[in-house]
Amino acid sequence: MKKVDCIVAAPHFLTMEGEGVGYRAQHAMAIDCGKIVGMAPRDAIFKDYRADRVIDNAARVVLPGFIDAHMHTGEAVLRGLAQDTGHWMMYGLGPFEEQLTPEDRVAGAQLAMLEAVRAGTTTFSEFSRRPDHLCDIFRRAGVRANFTVTIREAVDRIYAPGELYDFDPSLGEKSLATCLDLFHRYHETENGRFTVMFGPQAADFVSEKLLLSVKAAAVAAGTKIHMHVQQGDRETYQLVKRCGLRPIAYLDRIGYLDEQLVAVHLTDADDAEAALVAQRGAAMVVCSGSIGIIDGIVPPVKAFQEAGGLAALGSDQAPGNNNHNIFNEMKLTALFNKIRSRDPETMPAWKVLRMATIEGASVLGLDHKIGSLAEGKQADFISVDLAAPTMMPVYDQPMRNIVPNLVYSARGNEVRLVAVDGHIIFEDGQFHTLDENAIIAVNQQAADTLGRKAQAEFQRIDGTNARFMREEKL
Repeated sequence: MKKVDCIVAAPHFLTMEGEGVGYRAQHAMAIDCGKIVGMAPRDAIFKDYRADRVIDNAARVVLPGFIDAHMHTGEAVLRGLAQDTGHWMMYGLGPFEEQLTPEDRVAGAQLAMLEAVRAGTTTFSEFSRRPDHLCDIFRRAGVRANFTVTIREAVDRIYAPGELYDFDPSLGEKSLATCLDLFHRYHETENGRFTVMFGPQAADFVSEKLLLSVKAAAVAAGTKIHMHVQQGDRETYQLVKRCGLRPIAYLDRIGYLDEQLVAVHLTDADDAEAALVAQRGAAMVVCSGSIGIIDGIVPPVKAFQEAGGLAALGSDQAPGNNNHNIFNEMKLTALFNKIRSRDPETMPAWKVLRMATIEGASVLGLDHKIGSLAEGKQADFISVDLAAPTMMPVYDQPMRNIVPNLVYSARGNEVRLVAVDGHIIFEDGQFHTLDENAIIAVNQQAADTLGRKAQAEFQRIDGTNARFMREEKL
């Protein structure tokens, strides 16, 4: 009998192995040194292994931890400040984001982690100006993190609609240097939990010269490019004015559409453009909640997948999407695409669950480590309470209803246990690595200061939410 760190048993497993959800009944998983060393019927596991701890998940389903493939966690401190407004980036978020300090972003990132971990997220794909400020809190939280440094040449200020951006090449050089530094310091560290990608903010914020430099650097480093692509009509307008091409056509011309690219949003892409991105081998991250609120648009992920593309889910940021909850993203992605196609069979529950797990891992180039529960993979997993009212009743014949209920009924509070590399970081409502009360307190303190600092610019811009305030609608 082999000695291991932990055995996890449950009446239901969704391993995500194969083409579907890899359902296994009455199975168990043996975990040692952070890896899954055995996955078999429970009697066989208990016969072959003994463990320091046995987690017998009666009335639960065990599945891989969720992968949030695109996040700006530091902006969680601005939750709820930029919804229901046009010109979201400049007029909605702008007055508040320009006041953020590095300390505010650290506080926001911790708040985002509280929410996301509680709802089953184990992998965070963070996209920010200085993720090195956040690395320590991700390390202490024990989560898996993929960091992307924002590379940008456009001068930071609030631009009027139709105004072309001002460029400062020194800003681009500095941000690329920051990215290279972060890559060399953190890539494949923390027992492989940390990885680093290169992140031009978007084609409209970066010159062609710098885009090509980033591409060459990423190729040399052997990592991916994580980039907003055709994320709105604003980006399309800027590129058409600058070079006479829409963003996807422009990126294709300069050789950016390939398997190295993780293309986020495709908000302003039509089906043909989305299909081209897929056919070139690039992956996609769809952020249905964020783009629905910010732009009122359903991104063309269905056309992208039908063209053979691989897509992941992302929560984006709380001042747009309002949450970091992959259950929410699964439901909205399924629902919006059904409505868009007027077909209830579009984007079934099993498909979006794969996007949140194994396909998300593939998009980030991590499917050899995570995304499914199989021998040799890292033990990133969650257990969900099937006795929760939102998951009841449970049917196993003539069909199983666990997957539909995870996608269409669960809220996230049904998650009872979250583990990364075999280490439990959340269990039965308690965080093992995060101080929930302290994080909530520091975010409220930051909000009190940020509100005062942003007041003059908020009133000067006089956007939709300023009018709502005057009319006592907020």
